[in-house]
Amino acid sequence: MAHQMFGDLARSATFGLRRISPRACVADSKGHLRAFLTDVLEDLGFVTSECAKADDLGAILETELPNLIVLGVSADGIEVGKILEILVRQKFDGKVLAIGARESIIVKAVWQVGREHSLAMLPPLTTPFAAETLRERVGMLLPEEPKPSPAVHVPEALHAGWLELWYQQKVDTRTLVRSGAEALLRMRHPTWGIVPPAYFIPEDDDPYFLRLSEFVIERAAKDWRYLFEHQSSTDISINLPASFLKNRYAVRSLCQRMPAHPAFGGLLIEIDSAEVIPNLELLIDVAKEVRLHNIAVSIDNVGANWPALMGLETFPFVELKVDRQFVTGFANDRLKQTVCRHIIEFGKGYGARVVAEGVETRADFVAASELGFDTVQGYLFGKPMALKKFAHAALAQPVLVSK
Repeated sequence: MAHQMFGDLARSATFGLRRISPRACVADSKGHLRAFLTDVLEDLGFVTSECAKADDLGAILETELPNLIVLGVSADGIEVGKILEILVRQKFDGKVLAIGARESIIVKAVWQVGREHSLAMLPPLTTPFAAETLRERVGMLLPEEPKPSPAVHVPEALHAGWLELWYQQKVDTRTLVRSGAEALLRMRHPTWGIVPPAYFIPEDDDPYFLRLSEFVIERAAKDWRYLFEHQSSTDISINLPASFLKNRYAVRSLCQRMPAHPAFGGLLIEIDSAEVIPNLELLIDVAKEVRLHNIAVSIDNVGANWPALMGLETFPFVELKVDRQFVTGFANDRLKQTVCRHIIEFGKGYGARVVAEGVETRADFVAASELGFDTVQGYLFGKPMALKKFAHAALAQPVLVSK
């Protein structure tokens, strides 16, 4: 019967040569399932697309050239028979992963029919399943060689509109409610997918370094307005280099770009401690200047170098963020706890908020709370998300720490 459905269109399929990052199409009629699956696949490094109807698949195969089709199978879902027919007709040469209920006859039939017509069917994935299970199932499709550094220059990325800010929430340790969000620069490249900043951030002496910082400021201001309209007023922090703040024109321009809306709670600028310490006098002056324009300065990645901040007559910095290397796993590490305790006592002595970065387990969160951290940030409370996804997340509700 299956052979009658597809005729002689089948041919053998393999995981073909990819373009830098592999591509995946999630075919499922249920939007929440597509969102979950694309999140996991993008975390792996796939460039993803979505297909809600069988009739849309043909165009996706031609334009997106996916290497993997993730097919949601349910009795009231997408037309799986038609999906398979299209894959065979267009001689799809990638992998196919069917996902459905554990005892589903349809899932087994899809896998069997696909194999009979020479589609490269992965072993089906049954529900319910964890994100890690999906990673294990498709991880074999990822190449073993390291991802090459994209040869993309900042001016090209700015001109093409590939740059954007992703947001990770900060959570109050006492109320477990969002207390702000850190903006993190990302590139959404049409070929490489989501590219982290380590691959494209220029050196300090690059002529476009200043322009990149200006982009972050401009986008953060626009994103604040979007979040205010779609969610609530959100205090945003951005990362800037000390070299940017050495430019007096750039500082004045920064102050002029702040939203004039009465709901705007201010912008927080995070500067790495390794840059703050050798430029303390300058940055103290800048912090005093910008706070008159609703801008505050935070010292990021504070660690064993914290004693260099002692003895200051004035301390205009509103926040200290403890480096994740002293936070992650510190629930069972007395040395890390000792460093954190000293930083907390130092910060509170100046009235500064102290943040624990890299909180990834419930044990570390409990330790952070007991030590007296004001705020925590890390994967336990969510990974960085693109703007729209961050806006639609229920971040205003208390966070349940279940891990």
